[in-house]
Amino acid sequence: MKAEFTAIIEPAPEGGFWAICPEVPGANGQGETIEETKVNLRQAIELILEDRKADILRGLPDDTIQDTVMIG
Repeated sequence: MKAEFTAIIEPAPEGGFWAICPEVPGANGQGETIEETKVNLRQAIELILEDRKADILRGLPDDTIQDTVMIG
């Protein structure tokens, strides 16, 4: 199963592009090309979601969650 997120990409005034993901507050990326911008945004989303997962699992016994969810 893959998660789909919205990427809003716009030209940056200084050149290149910037992007945000409305579904993941704080997720943003930038790059010289649209593809580079998408890659940077994807990495930001992955880091934020990994951090949120760690926060949720903090303090729970190790055997509470059996499956690992992959993003990307």
